Amino acid sequence: MSKRFISINGNDFTAMVLAGADSLRRNVDKVNGLNVFPVPDGDTGTNMNLTLTAGCEELKKKPSSHIGKAADALSKGLLMGARGNSGVILSQLFRGFAKHVHDLENVNVQQFAAALQQGVETAYKAVVKPVEGTILTVSKEAAKHATQYRRGGDLLDLMQEVLSKAKEALARTPEQLAVLKQVGVVDAGGQGLVCVYEGFVTALNGGLVQVDDDYATMDTRLDAVSLVPGMNLAKEVHAHLPAQAHLATEDIEFGYCTEFMLTIAPGKVKGLIFDEGTFRDQLSKLGDSLLVVADDELVKVHIHAEYPGEVMNQAMNYGALSRIKIENMRDQHSHILEDMTVGYEAPVSIAATEASAPSKPYGFVAVALGDGITDIFSSVGVDVVLSGGQTMNPSTEDIVNAVNRIDAETIYVLPNNSNIILAAQQAVELVDNKTLIVIPSKSIPQGLAAILAFQEKADAKANTEAMNESLRRVKSGQVTYAVRDTNMDGIDIKQGHFIGIQDGRIVSSQPSLMDACKKLLEEMIEESSEIVTILTGADAKEEETEELEAFIQAIYPEMEVELHPGGQPLYAYLFSVE
Repeated sequence: MSKRFISINGNDFTAMVLAGADSLRRNVDKVNGLNVFPVPDGDTGTNMNLTLTAGCEELKKKPSSHIGKAADALSKGLLMGARGNSGVILSQLFRGFAKHVHDLENVNVQQFAAALQQGVETAYKAVVKPVEGTILTVSKEAAKHATQYRRGGDLLDLMQEVLSKAKEALARTPEQLAVLKQVGVVDAGGQGLVCVYEGFVTALNGGLVQVDDDYATMDTRLDAVSLVPGMNLAKEVHAHLPAQAHLATEDIEFGYCTEFMLTIAPGKVKGLIFDEGTFRDQLSKLGDSLLVVADDELVKVHIHAEYPGEVMNQAMNYGALSRIKIENMRDQHSHILEDMTVGYEAPVSIAATEASAPSKPYGFVAVALGDGITDIFSSVGVDVVLSGGQTMNPSTEDIVNAVNRIDAETIYVLPNNSNIILAAQQAVELVDNKTLIVIPSKSIPQGLAAILAFQEKADAKANTEAMNESLRRVKSGQVTYAVRDTNMDGIDIKQGHFIGIQDGRIVSSQPSLMDACKKLLEEMIEESSEIVTILTGADAKEEETEELEAFIQAIYPEMEVELHPGGQPLYAYLFSVE
């Protein structure tokens, strides 16, 4: 007979999490197989597994019988290790959970249920446009029934109810998301969460993992994850000449990098109430590169201003200032120009470059796979190219580490994949000493368009607007092969056939690679199109590439064609049309 759990402490919670992680690890292939697109690099299960593994490693470093402390450790590990959209959402579910139990040593049924609910609310806030029929829906339905649970005070009974409702919600996801129904699968992220909950139930039902174990059943090494054969994650590129070489000191409009913390004191000025949006608007008139992040009673401010005193006087209307830092950027720039050498090299590793450029106003991080693509990004000014893409999404911590290696005031991040955007946006919260701006590029062509839209003499606001606008002007296409039979948007797809994907939508499936490429290009090119750029993959053949060039020139004689070696795995060709 299983033990009754009227309440659980930090050790019990840790054992539940380890069991949940083990359950997810054993079902990674199952979850990966539910990815809607029948492409060879669908990896929701892998991302969730690596995310939860990072949380477990932090739990192991900081074991505690205090559930609040254990949950905080898990939350920190998940936050830094989050990969992919489902991984980020998973981290936010447990972030909210941790906030609710922060001060508690033990939790009972009602407190556990309330913590699940706060986790759901936190996750929904983290997603700009929540989509139902996903892991969000599964977590929401499970938590809702948990808060309504009235049948007893045993945590096992509660978790069995949570698991049951999660499974029911998962089974309904095809009715909520048309593409799932079309393909005939349930949501992959929701299935991953169900696996975690199954581990929770197993632990409470007598399968508790000893906290002092090495949890040897879990393969937590990153290198245990099977990578795509032939994928080259190690690369070296030459860095570009620092932007300071093209900027005169006298061109710096706002000369002082100003940072401080504001502790809000309501009523300091009679009738004045702090509002984050209003405060941001007030400061925006005093400089650029503005960052205002409010969290309860604290506000983090970063701004480039010509008169820092005016900024601080404005802020002091709302409370007290602390951790003030003001740096003269003109002096910094002058020293950089004096010390600048003819050139330098920055080797690139799996995570990021080992060296960074001298201090400068702007820096760039991009995510890409393929030696050629990496070289292209480096040649147009990107400081750090993180290895990754649809396969092996970089974690939030990877992105933070890359940002911290760049000595620049404002850093733009180009995720170049829709599954990396949330992790990049989460990194914004974890960088204190510089402004981090995420340009939500969903493809390599969009990322290249964004970096080319950047103007060194424009301010951060104008550059952000220009880079975001550039995303809408480029069409992105890619060709790979199908890993299973399916039907999407009326297109019958056979395993082994080549599929053409335009801006996230499958538009063709053909037995021949060339036929798939030509059909895709016909869908992408319009009368107003001017340039087609082709990035050849690692497996692209020269004669096929020449055939594609000839096809474009014959059918679209006015079209300019640019050809570059990309070296990307799995995708024989990437196309952009502008």
